[in-house]
Amino acid sequence: MKKSNRLTIIIAAVLVVIAGLLVWNNRYLSTLRGDDADFMVWDTASITKFYLADRNDHESLLERQDDNSWMLNNTYKAHTKQVQHFLTTLYKVRIKMPVSVASHNNIVKELAGNSTKVEVYQNIPRINLFNRVKLLYREVRTKVFYVGDATKDSSGTFMLKEGADKAYIVYIPGFKGFITTRFTAIPDDWRDHGVFGAALANIESVSVEFNREPQSSFRINNIGRHQYLLTRLNDNSTLPYDTLKVINMLSSFSDLRFETLLNNILPRQQIDSIVASPFLHKVTLTTKDGKTTEMTTFEKLVVNKSIKELEGLVDDHGNLLDPIDHDRVYGLINDGKDLVLIQYYVFDKVLNPIDYYVAGNPIRFDVDFYEVFD
Repeated sequence: MKKSNRLTIIIAAVLVVIAGLLVWNNRYLSTLRGDDADFMVWDTASITKFYLADRNDHESLLERQDDNSWMLNNTYKAHTKQVQHFLTTLYKVRIKMPVSVASHNNIVKELAGNSTKVEVYQNIPRINLFNRVKLLYREVRTKVFYVGDATKDSSGTFMLKEGADKAYIVYIPGFKGFITTRFTAIPDDWRDHGVFGAALANIESVSVEFNREPQSSFRINNIGRHQYLLTRLNDNSTLPYDTLKVINMLSSFSDLRFETLLNNILPRQQIDSIVASPFLHKVTLTTKDGKTTEMTTFEKLVVNKSIKELEGLVDDHGNLLDPIDHDRVYGLINDGKDLVLIQYYVFDKVLNPIDYYVAGNPIRFDVDFYEVFD
């Protein structure tokens, strides 16, 4: 056989193999993209990002980072549990039934006017040999669908894939309820709730200022392994400290979170009024890399009393009312950009006065919490 013929045969064989790989890979991608009734993503670990947008101009882009954390709109750290909840939903969602013929057109119209668009991107190999050898990965948009309202019995959610002719009712097996809220496009719903997140070993100093009781304000400096300096701020005096209490306090800064982000809930005028009022506490944490995080708290009035009661400070029986919320306060964080609601239950552990940490002082309890046992 001539060399030219042999070369031709080899080239033809290579082309056949390449064509076969392309056909196989195309079928693989088609399976990922799915048909009109396929909203599930079985390999959520391959998801690199997802995008949500609604008819109210809300947009949220969540992108996976190298450390497996997620960023929101290239600006904020995303709430890890919220993202995992979303990924779990994509993995577990199933088709319950097609939308009935009688109501199909109306449902599609509702989806066109009131729905959330969802786009899912995955890291997919260009070459996939029998799902064993995967080469040349690239990011591909594998799912685009629209999420509507719940069914009348709240047992399912309407969904429609982009370009599809039929809409479907989807659900999660074993879960009672609808899943519309899991596909929110509102950025605030995806924000991480962390206020402080510093490990004990990385803390350089912490200061806590009490506006109404300046003599209670203090600063704790880390000066060595389990060695600290406790300083009263109003006279700059150093005091002996209880090591266990100081370590417990500093350890609490590893994960302190707010309850609700208020930027888009309270009117701007009310937010300005809150921030302009006298503060209660100012907590400043500095880490060993020089990064500073600050939180300022403000008093919050109770919301379960009428304006008339609050103005008069008495109830219908003439009893004096306390208009102050003793469970929650407002917090200003992120360099004054965000007003949040925080719980004393969460932050009380870092809001004790300096006397609490001074060596030899016992832990004080409110007498209302004492119980007497025989």
